[in-house]
Amino acid sequence: MAVDKSRDLNLRQQNVMRATVRHYVSTAEPVGSKALLDAYDLNVSAATVRNVMGALERSGFLYQPHTSAGRVPSDSGYRLYVDQLIKPSRPTALRIDQLLSQHLDWQGWSIEALLQEAAHILAHLSGYVALVTMPVLEKMVVKHLQLVQISAEQVLLVVVLDSYGTESMVVSLPRGTTGAGGTQDEEVLDRELQILSNFLTAQLCGRQLSEISSLDWDEVDTAEHHVVALCQAIDDLSRRKRQPQTHILVKGVADVLSQPEFAEQSQLRNLVSLLADGREQLWPLIYSDDSPLLKIWIGEENPLEPMQSCALISATYNRDSLPLGSVGVMGPTRMLYENTIAAVEATSSYLSEIMSGLDVNQ
Repeated sequence: MAVDKSRDLNLRQQNVMRATVRHYVSTAEPVGSKALLDAYDLNVSAATVRNVMGALERSGFLYQPHTSAGRVPSDSGYRLYVDQLIKPSRPTALRIDQLLSQHLDWQGWSIEALLQEAAHILAHLSGYVALVTMPVLEKMVVKHLQLVQISAEQVLLVVVLDSYGTESMVVSLPRGTTGAGGTQDEEVLDRELQILSNFLTAQLCGRQLSEISSLDWDEVDTAEHHVVALCQAIDDLSRRKRQPQTHILVKGVADVLSQPEFAEQSQLRNLVSLLADGREQLWPLIYSDDSPLLKIWIGEENPLEPMQSCALISATYNRDSLPLGSVGVMGPTRMLYENTIAAVEATSSYLSEIMSGLDVNQ
């Protein structure tokens, strides 16, 4: 039956819907009116609860998995629950913020180690699969740049990006840069490479590699053919880093796959395969430059078939106002949404604070 998503529920319907979702989340068993009356203070009769549940079923928010069973929330019911009936759990947000503060020694760690530990904490606290994307490298900024002579016609370009790590590539210089193995020419090249290294570090420190095109090369006093070759190399490196990435850290798979929703072996295999080998498909669901801070996919809203029995909640983490990556949690649609949303938002906020505090001048 088509769902009238615009229909506002009255207070009694809201209370019954909220209780039904929470009971089903905790028991994984279809919910009947007696169970709700026994577990929740609804202050209505059993007949009233049955009538309300019937109305919610007709509206498409609940359904009966089989005749004479209790009722189960539909994907539309979960969407209603998330959008209208709950607020993120403040105690959960405080708990994960406390755990992150206690266990993440971000000043001494690489970004990858920090994100790995954040994913582990998020998976442990939520009980679901934690997904954390590595920073989009095109948006990480330069700390330092060094040019090292390898041979007469090859130079190693090394770029240190924030606290994330290094990127490097070998640059071929035009022929004729040095003489026939002359020591003096190699010394000249070393000196000019040092001049270029200092110039590029001074110009690019705290800026993105993609800004190479805006540099004023007239300010550097060295051989023009070096400038042309190295400018092209840095631009190539920047463009290479702008290619789509699929580096997603995944934690907590074993725990969530023990849930009854994944008892069917074919469904389990498809989901495990997606998490292991299909991360390029997951990437656009979790992260995009123009996505809202919080994204929630529920059941068949997910465009990937293996995830259509799952919910995916994600939020971006930023450097100042610039999105760098995303934090997400995936689990069955039978999810404790108020806790999971709070955990994801608190983790993204914590990581944003760290990223915004990175000092590229150190």
